[in-house]
Amino acid sequence: MQSTFIDGDIIFRQHQFELPLDYSAPQKQSIQVFAREVVDLNKDTTDLPWLVYFQGGPGFPSPRPDSRSGWLKRALEQYRVLLLDQRGTGHSTVISHQTLSPMTAQQQADYLSHFRADNIVRDAEAIREKLGVKQWSILGQSFGGFCSLTYLSFYPQSLTRAYLTGGVPSLTRHADDVYQATYKRVLDKNKAFFAQFPQAQTQCQKIAEHLQVNDVHLPNGQRFTVEQFQMIGINLGRSHANVPMYYLLEGAFVSIEGEETLSYDFLNAMLAEQSHQTNPIYAILHEPLYCQNTASEWSAHRVRQQYPAFNFQSGQPFLFTGEMVYPWMFDQFNCLKPLKEAAEILATKQDWVDLYDVEALTNNTVPVTCAVYAEDMYVEMAYSLETLSGIPNSKAWITNEYEHNGLRADGERILDKLIEMGDNIAHLPQ
Repeated sequence: MQSTFIDGDIIFRQHQFELPLDYSAPQKQSIQVFAREVVDLNKDTTDLPWLVYFQGGPGFPSPRPDSRSGWLKRALEQYRVLLLDQRGTGHSTVISHQTLSPMTAQQQADYLSHFRADNIVRDAEAIREKLGVKQWSILGQSFGGFCSLTYLSFYPQSLTRAYLTGGVPSLTRHADDVYQATYKRVLDKNKAFFAQFPQAQTQCQKIAEHLQVNDVHLPNGQRFTVEQFQMIGINLGRSHANVPMYYLLEGAFVSIEGEETLSYDFLNAMLAEQSHQTNPIYAILHEPLYCQNTASEWSAHRVRQQYPAFNFQSGQPFLFTGEMVYPWMFDQFNCLKPLKEAAEILATKQDWVDLYDVEALTNNTVPVTCAVYAEDMYVEMAYSLETLSGIPNSKAWITNEYEHNGLRADGERILDKLIEMGDNIAHLPQ
């Protein structure tokens, strides 16, 4: 494919870097990491600073912009943007059930252990050096914000600004604490959704009961279960999610020869919701992204037992779940079944390295500005503020105007606000 192309007044340059899989043994095995440079053709690029974007997830590629809009529009006013396909995603050496299939379970687990934030940040540092960039700014959305704090922990000298949106994690808490908080947030979102659409509760119970007594399959041949249906509740943490969710439920059934069954359109939509099928990093490394010298031991699954209302029974109220990963997914999801043993190994792995240097962050001098969403279903606000209280030169914009996907919903305004806040911090006397 083309290494460079122009669309309107924006130039796109493709970069491919050969980097170590394991930075402690750089000669042993290499991977490819892809990044797309985006620049305004009207700008004098002589001294144009860089902004690196870290995508949420984990396990998803950087955006593929087709216009000057959203946060990118604001960024291009003063930055040369680098859209990083984090290792294992997009055009980087990809992780999938296909690429992992030749390996044993232990080999899969060993390989996947190199795809957390610590190595994503090492990749960014290596790329910075290869491009000859002295310093740059970073923008991290959700998990990308987690990566940003890892970057600030270990390579602060490489950064001029850090902008985080919906992505300020706890630096020290166990995954169990995270899920204790997020289950409560999920309950709040369920309550709001069913209060707006009370008939949706009846429809959800009807769907769940149908799945309990019938052998229903998705278009890929996978059996569809109540637990899988509950997982579409992940959407309730995004802005303007309730109405699309209602529309989806509204057309769930079709009548064939006088008998109601789940429609093909509905089942196809349910399959489309299962991004874990094509992005297994999300399923396998979602809990380990919280782990530092501890094992997750399927944290979300264990904590769920404290909330029995999520275990649907006929005649009882129905509840959606949220951004949680469960061990049964590796029994039910077609593309995750070959990774079941590796997932078990990683769920019990204890020797995860530290992702953050708390002491280094207490001496931070880089302006850090964050959009913290008061009603975020995925990242607990209280933990975000707890973290920021220990990081000098950081400032939070706390708002309930947006959900977790605020950067996508109104990115131009949000990034503009964070840039302004960062400039204000930079001008404070040190």
